Amino acid sequence: MSDKAAGAYRTIGELSQEIGVRQHILRYWETRFPQLRPLQRAGGRRYYRPEDVELVRRIHRLLSQDGYTIRGVLALLNNDRRARASAPGDHPSAALPVAVTPALDRPPIDRAILQSIRDLLAAALEADRAAAA
Repeated sequence: MSDKAAGAYRTIGELSQEIGVRQHILRYWETRFPQLRPLQRAGGRRYYRPEDVELVRRIHRLLSQDGYTIRGVLALLNNDRRARASAPGDHPSAALPVAVTPALDRPPIDRAILQSIRDLLAAALEADRAAAA
């Protein structure tokens, strides 16, 4: 955690260190998630407000722990925004479509297995290209 107060603005370096995500990833998330718009001062220096910090924490948790994709998180955030606008008293997750919610009953994804599948597919595609040539 940071030595700063909970309501203090954070620079991209401070937030990067606090969350454990590299700065270029935070910048990338800004391009993918229109909800994430930190203040930018002269020289392009970013200042993350407390609500930006919470959003970054949520995005990080959804991507790294809950198994969402970038597209899934984007759909979830857009759906949350629409749910708040249409029914302010309802819980936003009640309006989520099944395709956006993670499968809680499945085991965590093993990255090594996914990488080996990716490598096998890449090798098969390369062999197919070589055979076609």
